[in-house]
Amino acid sequence: MTEIASLSFENTPSDTLTVVLAGEWRLSKNLPEVNRVEEAVARISSLRKVLLDADQITDWDSGLLTFLLHVRKLCAANNIVLDSSSLPEGALKLLALASAVPEKKDARKKEERSRFLTNIGDESVELIRSAGDLLTFIGDAMVAFLRFLGGKAQFRRSDLALLVESCGAQALPIVTLICFLVGLILAFIGAIQLDL
Repeated sequence: MTEIASLSFENTPSDTLTVVLAGEWRLSKNLPEVNRVEEAVARISSLRKVLLDADQITDWDSGLLTFLLHVRKLCAANNIVLDSSSLPEGALKLLALASAVPEKKDARKKEERSRFLTNIGDESVELIRSAGDLLTFIGDAMVAFLRFLGGKAQFRRSDLALLVESCGAQALPIVTLICFLVGLILAFIGAIQLDL
């Protein structure tokens, strides 16, 4: 039989609030609200310590951890000592891991929507820059081609042989595969069109 998660308070001694946790603290169950602890803390003006009594917890998952993190933040905000030594060992390790490294406030990337004119300006600058690179490439290619036609081009014959080999014999398998696949596509399309 599953036990419902429960939350109760004991105020002994007067400056210590004991929070008794019992039952199954699982996300699938109706877990008690953290605001009950907030209300109990607000009622006691001389409160210096919150003691978590978790001896009666039968089962737990991340629902318990979420609750405990909220209680920890509440105690830190009110300068109250939190004693969580009676928690299950696994929960204590996960809590220590969760609080080992504080969350960086600027870790998430801020998505800033740029303005329309800013986008146009950025794209125009990129277009001019890429057009300059393209013109440089075309100019270099033309100069090299003119030198080749004039017989002034210099290249190593071994490099030419390697290029011819890589463009010829080594390219045969991939060219064969592409031709085969194109043939399959044409046959499939033709079969659909010619099926009467």
